Amino acid sequence: MKLLIFNYEYPPVGGGGGVVSSGIAEELAQRHRVCVVTSAYRDLPHREERAGVEIVRVPVVARHDLDVATLRSLLTYPPAAWLGAARLFRRERFDIINSHFAVPTGPGSLPFAKLAGIPHVLSLHGGDIYDPSKRLSPHRLGLLRATVNAALRLSDRVVAQSTNTRDNVYRYYSYRGPIDLIPLGIRKPAFEPATREELGLPTGVFLGVTVGRLVARKALDVLLRALLLPECACVHLAVIGAGPESDRLQGLARDLGLADRAHFLGRVSETRKWQTLGASDAYVSSTLHEGFGLVYLEAMAVGLPVVTPDYGGQIDFLRDGESGFLVPPGQPAALAQAIARLRGQPELVARIRQNNLRQAPEHRIERCAEAYEQLFEAALEARARGNTASVANPSGGDGRVKV
Repeated sequence: MKLLIFNYEYPPVGGGGGVVSSGIAEELAQRHRVCVVTSAYRDLPHREERAGVEIVRVPVVARHDLDVATLRSLLTYPPAAWLGAARLFRRERFDIINSHFAVPTGPGSLPFAKLAGIPHVLSLHGGDIYDPSKRLSPHRLGLLRATVNAALRLSDRVVAQSTNTRDNVYRYYSYRGPIDLIPLGIRKPAFEPATREELGLPTGVFLGVTVGRLVARKALDVLLRALLLPECACVHLAVIGAGPESDRLQGLARDLGLADRAHFLGRVSETRKWQTLGASDAYVSSTLHEGFGLVYLEAMAVGLPVVTPDYGGQIDFLRDGESGFLVPPGQPAALAQAIARLRGQPELVARIRQNNLRQAPEHRIERCAEAYEQLFEAALEARARGNTASVANPSGGDGRVKV
């Protein structure tokens, strides 16, 4: 197949949605022709080949940060992507389009799919349809809600990475068509473990770690307040990530008297991230919502118990008491109590560690890519028959693609 993938963010730009789409693209590129249309950023090359994937970066306005898009950059991606695709199609014809994020990517990919007469597969990542921390979340605004509905309705196939994302489509939008579930996956790299001393982290203490863009949705202030409670009086926290909330959160940590226990590491290399995960005692998060949560899989891959809220895509694969602890969102006391349980029960931690090490290999990016490959083939077969509605769901009754 010749696959054209659209995503307004693609590494090193953006977060988890870009990371997983790049992993899928690189896996598929081992067997197929794969090209990606994404946003340009500063001195990144406008065209390059990486891991067998051709990456075409189209100009957008006012993208100032690797971690966070501006409204102007979001609005200017669709027309730029359309023009970029037009130039590509003058050179060669693609068989199928896969668009990641209903907005802003969908409006840039759908018109071209319709004009070219090829199937359009829409991949939802959660925040593109629902973000409780944003006043401008698509589910709250009529125009954006209508745009998402159109993207859903006009696509040949719609994919969600979790039951939570699928449920939010049906809860907040008028679309009532089928949605395939394809869980995401990771690729654990080979890396040399590092000691806390080598990483500049405190020794002889219980160390939690959290990873992600420092944005309002992560609600890191809730986690900082959990560290103030007596149960966590000696707990330290390593914070990996950057974003618009960074200065405010570091100021809050100082105001709360946590400057010596909250270690803000900023954006780090992939190797350093994995080394820090491996040197920590638990993965902790106070996020308001995750469409899936790749970093939970990364934590599990090094055997960390996970403490996180019990709402979001992560509840598809995390189990309370088995993977760690799931707690009510927005409650520092519940977070503190769960962390304290891990500190005080080494036998439980050892059991959870083995559970997570055993489960993590089930979530490989290879399996995710194979499921997408099956879905693309089904969409092409349906288009060839001229009846997309009659395609048998390759997953069976529950909408989950089996591999």
